[in-house]
Amino acid sequence: MSSASASTYSARVREWVALAATPGLGPTRTKRLLERFADVGRIFAASLTELEAAGLPAVSAQAIALGASLQAADAELDKAQAAGARLLVPDDPAYPRQLLEIYDPPAVLYVVGEAECLSLPGIAIVGTRHPTPYGIGMAERLACDLAARGLIIFSGMARGIDSAAHRGALNAKGRTVAVFGTGVDVIYPRENRKLAEQILVHGGALVSEFPIGTAPTPQNFPIRNRVISGLAQGALVAEAGEYSGTRITARCALEQGREVFAVPGNVTNKLAWGPNTLIKQGGKLVATWEDVWEELPAEVRARVEALTPPLPDAPKSGSLFEQSLPEGNEKKVFALVKADEAVHIDELMEKLEGSLSSSEVFAALFELELAGRIRQLPGKNYVRSF
Repeated sequence: MSSASASTYSARVREWVALAATPGLGPTRTKRLLERFADVGRIFAASLTELEAAGLPAVSAQAIALGASLQAADAELDKAQAAGARLLVPDDPAYPRQLLEIYDPPAVLYVVGEAECLSLPGIAIVGTRHPTPYGIGMAERLACDLAARGLIIFSGMARGIDSAAHRGALNAKGRTVAVFGTGVDVIYPRENRKLAEQILVHGGALVSEFPIGTAPTPQNFPIRNRVISGLAQGALVAEAGEYSGTRITARCALEQGREVFAVPGNVTNKLAWGPNTLIKQGGKLVATWEDVWEELPAEVRARVEALTPPLPDAPKSGSLFEQSLPEGNEKKVFALVKADEAVHIDELMEKLEGSLSSSEVFAALFELELAGRIRQLPGKNYVRSF
């Protein structure tokens, strides 16, 4: 190990990184190996014969016994230091305790940002990469409301619902944690680079169990889903189709003993299949942040309240049933803009022809956007804000 890495990471971390770098040794085999030897240091002190007797594949046993795993760890630690990553391992007091409760916790967590966020109470908000305006609005509003009350928002930085959840938390000036399916230094998708920067600016964190430089390969994303749910007190599904990867996160949450929440959707919309099915199976229906908050254990609520200053002016609730209408021309335009489906400006003009001029429609849209009542989507499409 280089002297720079040695000063940054302990010998203990080096051994854990070596385990993670050992070929043929995933989280499940690592768990069994630790049960056999009781301590990571004893694994690297064991002979080749002892390692093979523990049931390790030959390639894994040889890599550990002959020093190849430790050499790989040295190279990885140099990369981690260059990326500015802190490494958390299971016997580190800073490693999130709730993640140790799951069946196969990662041997190493790479963290950029504030690592203590990983141990604070929070909610995972996940869903499809191709949401409706309704799904985006609800994810943003619920994340905003929950983050404003001190909960960490965990998600996966993917397009769609994940990104909306992170944005919602940032809108509340709250903290959010993005769990990557890549190396912690590889922002994916690339358009989320600014979002990642904002997460760090606001005291959140980027985290991954994958080595530095790991590319966005499809098999990694289902693997990381257990970490998203494992870090959180519960998982909230905003929108997800029948075959969405979000089902994996929900299933992981159930297996880990976490609460599962779901935002109900229009039964004619295929993206409502996931949350509506979860509700049928006993998941908690969520219309506002209170629906999540009330299901949290009393000790968790007390801990969050103790850590969070009172809100001087609480954000509006993300209710499905909102709000007083604007007045005048804005009221006429607002009545035609939907929450769950985008409406194009040409359609608005056609429906308001004879009632409002085009300039009056444009002026009303501008005022409604300025007031936060509606949002403009690409292509001059409009939806209601939540």
